[in-house]
Amino acid sequence: MTLQEAQQQLQTSLHELYDNREAANIADWVMEHVTGMRKIDRIMHKQSLLSPDRIAQLKQYTQELLTNKPVQYVLHEAWFCGMPFYVDESVLIPRPETEELVEWVVAEVGNRSRTKAGAIGNKDSSYLVPPTSYLSILDIGTGSGCIPIALKKKLPEATIYACDVSEQALAVAAKNAAAQQTPIQFLPVDFLDAAAWSKLPAVGIIVSNPPYIPQHNKNSMLQNVLAYEPHLALFVPNEDPLLFYDAIARFAQQKLLPGGSIFAEIHEDLGEQTKTLFESKGFKAEVKKDFQGKERMVKAEIKNGNDIL
Repeated sequence: MTLQEAQQQLQTSLHELYDNREAANIADWVMEHVTGMRKIDRIMHKQSLLSPDRIAQLKQYTQELLTNKPVQYVLHEAWFCGMPFYVDESVLIPRPETEELVEWVVAEVGNRSRTKAGAIGNKDSSYLVPPTSYLSILDIGTGSGCIPIALKKKLPEATIYACDVSEQALAVAAKNAAAQQTPIQFLPVDFLDAAAWSKLPAVGIIVSNPPYIPQHNKNSMLQNVLAYEPHLALFVPNEDPLLFYDAIARFAQQKLLPGGSIFAEIHEDLGEQTKTLFESKGFKAEVKKDFQGKERMVKAEIKNGNDIL
């Protein structure tokens, strides 16, 4: 079987589940993964023959894809902030929207660094702040580790911690951190158990993409998400959809350093409620829209805090 024939066969099979464009994109990804060749190289060598081992691998991938299994789980690969991450069904597949959360954190750190530089020499000591080498970040519900790893790449001077209730997820996150050579301290913690907060450090930034989808939203979700992605990382009770944000706010009251910030991904329909929750806990909060114009992120800061990370 030639490269061209394999690509066409795979793409035709995928038409059972996907439109032409998505089938072509998935086929390109799978073919690159199987052959190690970029698209332009496969076109130039389209009459080259696939080895029996690669044909068998392609057949296996095709069978898995036709069960509606996400391609990221089939290949054990997802891309986030320009980096490949190992993923399996113990962790959520990283989303582009979460990249925007990472960029918001990085931008705010940059803004504060510039503010600090301008404050040097100010007679008011309340403006003086430690250097960015003291920057500390905690990711709550880390999953694949994509958020803390991306932050460590962009903020190499930061000390970064990450926690999750799932031991399987932490193993995936540790594997990704090792692959990306990003030293991060991973901690097994059930964050909804306040007694476990003693295991977590005080930090200048808290970041999280916690579960936030009410159970009643299941009927409107894609079947491949429901069938394969971990429900523990997706869903919250209908009667208490903000329970993780409430826990984050209470934790921050104890462990967020003066002048610190919380950054979290949120449900697009619960932006105002999430903002109100943080404000009720003594924070000033703002909601930010994603690239699709949906309210998907919140930042919260302790009122009247010093500008210290």
